[in-house]
Amino acid sequence: MKIDKDTRFLIVGLGLLGGSYAKALKKQGFSVEAVTRSQSTIDYALEQGIIDGGAAFADPEIIGRADFVVLAMYPQTLLDWVKAHQRYFKPGALITDVTGVKTCVVEPVQQMLRPDVEFIAAHPMAGRETLGVRNADDSIFRGANYIVTPTEKNTPQAIEACEELGRVLGFARVSRLTPEKHDEMIGFVSQLTHAIAVALMTCNDIEGLEKYTGDSFRDLTRIAKINDEMWSELFLANREALLEQMDQFAAQFAVMRQQLAEGDREGMRDVMRRSTVRRKALEKQDERK
Repeated sequence: MKIDKDTRFLIVGLGLLGGSYAKALKKQGFSVEAVTRSQSTIDYALEQGIIDGGAAFADPEIIGRADFVVLAMYPQTLLDWVKAHQRYFKPGALITDVTGVKTCVVEPVQQMLRPDVEFIAAHPMAGRETLGVRNADDSIFRGANYIVTPTEKNTPQAIEACEELGRVLGFARVSRLTPEKHDEMIGFVSQLTHAIAVALMTCNDIEGLEKYTGDSFRDLTRIAKINDEMWSELFLANREALLEQMDQFAAQFAVMRQQLAEGDREGMRDVMRRSTVRRKALEKQDERK
């Protein structure tokens, strides 16, 4: 399948990410419909021109019109929805997702899915702390990464179409990982960082904190304003990988604590210098986007 102006998109789950996908696709001139749980969400999206049509239930006609379906739901909800409604998919339709974990999603979906449709998973590394279609904003994709996680069950055409979707949406970098490698990587760069932010925000009950904080504390805890329903599900779905990353972080933190306890200034400076080098390398990569 190749994406062209005749490609009809369906967004299932019109929240922050689903709404942002819809906005980006509509700006490119594509036909976009949506199904979601809330009629008020559909009404708002129609009023704002975010979608061309939609329903607050799994409408067989809307689902059956779509060439490319984006499942913008939490992992377990996604699995339940596909099991219940895949019979409505158009033959030859391409299905993708936005979930932050892959191993627990990709294999079950590919096993249960009809043979005349194809599921190719992807992870848009973009978002914000606010929720819902009213906060949808396709500018969150600019400068961001988009990861496609194919398996041996995916066709080259589907992989290319999914990567093309990332480019159409405006992502700066499109890459591939296996579902397993994705979950290992995300355990570090996303889930561990959120866990650290939550721990930092809750480890001390200093009163009047807002009077004393500087930019460093605010920067480190920005993501601590967290969607507990979604992130607890993601943590548990990727438990082993996240626990391993937590252990590695705890070990490095213990090294720094020991250096401090022993007055090892040179040891601390060495760690800080290595940190600075790695951060500068990351910034250079960002400048190339």
